[in-house]
Amino acid sequence: MADDDANAMMRNMSKAATASNLPRATRVKNKSAAAIQITAEQIVREAKERQDDTYIAPRQKITNNEELYEYRLKKRKEFEDVIRRTYWDSKVWTRYAQWEEGQGDFARARSVWERALDQNYKEVPVWINYAEMEMRAGFVNHARNVWDRACSLLPRHDVLWYKFTHMEETMGEIAACRNVFEKWMKWEPSELAWNAFVNFEMRYKEYDRVRDVYQRYAQVHPSTRVFGKWAKFEQYQKHDNENCRKVFEAGIEMLSEEEDVDDLYVQYAKFEEKNHEYERARGIYKYALTALPKSMHDSIRKAMMTFEKQFGDSKGIENAVVEKRRHEYEILVEKEPMNYDHWFAFAKLEEENGEWDKVREVYERAIGNKPPANEKRYWRRYVYLWINYFLFEELDAKDYDRAREVMRELLKLVPHNEFSFSKVWIMAAKFELRRKKLDAFRKIMGLAIGLAPKPKIFDAYIEVESQLGNVDRCRSLYEKSLELNPRDCESWVKYAELEKDLGETERGRAIFEMAIEQPALDMPESLWKAYIDFEISIGNRVEARALYERLLEKTEHVKVWMSFAKFENKIVLPPPEDDEEWDEDEETEAERRKREEAHVKKTPTESKEAREQNARRVFERALEALKTNQPDAKEERVMLLEAWKVFEENASGTSNEKKELIDAVDKKMPKRVKRKRPMYTEDGEDAGTEEYYDYVFPEEAGAKPNLKLLEAAYAWKKQKQMETSS
Repeated sequence: MADDDANAMMRNMSKAATASNLPRATRVKNKSAAAIQITAEQIVREAKERQDDTYIAPRQKITNNEELYEYRLKKRKEFEDVIRRTYWDSKVWTRYAQWEEGQGDFARARSVWERALDQNYKEVPVWINYAEMEMRAGFVNHARNVWDRACSLLPRHDVLWYKFTHMEETMGEIAACRNVFEKWMKWEPSELAWNAFVNFEMRYKEYDRVRDVYQRYAQVHPSTRVFGKWAKFEQYQKHDNENCRKVFEAGIEMLSEEEDVDDLYVQYAKFEEKNHEYERARGIYKYALTALPKSMHDSIRKAMMTFEKQFGDSKGIENAVVEKRRHEYEILVEKEPMNYDHWFAFAKLEEENGEWDKVREVYERAIGNKPPANEKRYWRRYVYLWINYFLFEELDAKDYDRAREVMRELLKLVPHNEFSFSKVWIMAAKFELRRKKLDAFRKIMGLAIGLAPKPKIFDAYIEVESQLGNVDRCRSLYEKSLELNPRDCESWVKYAELEKDLGETERGRAIFEMAIEQPALDMPESLWKAYIDFEISIGNRVEARALYERLLEKTEHVKVWMSFAKFENKIVLPPPEDDEEWDEDEETEAERRKREEAHVKKTPTESKEAREQNARRVFERALEALKTNQPDAKEERVMLLEAWKVFEENASGTSNEKKELIDAVDKKMPKRVKRKRPMYTEDGEDAGTEEYYDYVFPEEAGAKPNLKLLEAAYAWKKQKQMETSS
């Protein structure tokens, strides 16, 4: 009982304590959203911003051999695991070996290097790092062994030989270094290697050995540059003019067929000039002009002119002539600065004189005379000044950066909003192409299309992309061209021909269909002709005939009818299916005749009789159509009948049959008669009559008595109309 009372008392005390400690629940009066919302994203972002930027791994401190052993074991296991995964990566092997080297365990390092070489001995950096490890550690013989193995296995990698010779020379082993060079030269390496051998012998003043090296050097790399170096060695180091002459003579004899042998002649002559042997030098120049082809005479003449100006008697005369002409041009350009012909002649004089600075000065003064008005007729000659300036920098001065700057300034100067020059855009783009900068070429062409989308620019761009084999780019350019100028029939035809050349016949036909559906075209007749020729070239007579019918629905011109008849009379041969390299231009007459016979045998409708009958029906339709729809087109009907008669004369059949057909055509021929008609002035007054020739067809002969009456009525009616209008 006492326990129950105690428990009840404790419960009451707990309730009282709880009631006094907990806050009272308050009612929220304003239940709208708070002005500042706190989201989970904000909490995470603040935690990220307060976090340290970098993580610093704890440093490991090794205190005894056991920990060192465990550390090494762990690192080796890591390296071995990486190698098992990426055994082809030489960088992994290198890091492993260099770590072993850092631990001082060279035996293990060598083992790693050898394993790497077993994996791939063609990795040059592995050989270099291997040998450099041995050199750093002082194991010279080991390093020599490594270099020897590397050079034996990879003799075409010059860097290995360079390192090998450098080590031997650094160690003072001159004989060993020379032996390495000798082994290297047996492989006939590049000129840089031979130059290194020469410089090595020159450092130790072994001039006889240098001469021997040059002799072998010239045999392996015969060039004007090599013989020039050899001659300079004989001239400046040995001071042996006779041997120097022999070197030049041997070089000229050996390089007589080379393109730059003229440079060797010039060097030979300048050598004689320095030795004050002016007659020898003059004789060398004269011999060069007789021995070398004319294409090499320019450099010889320039050098000879320079020589004569220095040591000859004509120096003053030539300078006087040039100065006189220069003075005359100065007067002309000062008097007429806008006469660009004077500037062209002035610039040509300076170019021939060969002083590039003066040439540039003349061109800069010339292009400063900008045309007074932004009209293309004034700019044409002016633009050619810029073009000549550009060509001079590229072809003569060989200053490609300056040439690029000249063309860039010209493109900035031309007012493209009013007019532009396709030639300038194309030259600027192709210059970049010659400099092997395809991206720059495309950039300039794209800018040209944006500022001056002319057909010539598209044609030049497409031609280059076609030569590069970029078919998709060609299609995109054709589409852009046709989007800007859908009236251009030539672009439509070229686009379709591109697809035809690629074997995409359906795409080509679809392009032609899109073209003929255009509401306006500049030369629709050429487009229809190209479309018909396209179908004929692939041997599709049915489609070609359908195209003629569609064309006749649009126009009934007599030339269309004549072309239709000629088409029906001509055999249409499809290209051979079994010969992908077939070319119609290379096909002989016998081969074509054989194909025609096979095609006619396979397709009876292509026989000569069937074709002639089809052509005859076309002539009949044409004559009826002209008679019905164009009764006044008498000359056109005469042209048609004459063509029909020529066709019948050349048709097959017996002489009687041909005579009957020709007579039938002759009966349709008209008679030519002379007539008169009244003439009127612009004011409508009578100006007399004029004679003219008219054609009277057989079907009109019955109405001949009434012709004069009809003509008189027609003239009276026309006169009344003119009186009413006045």
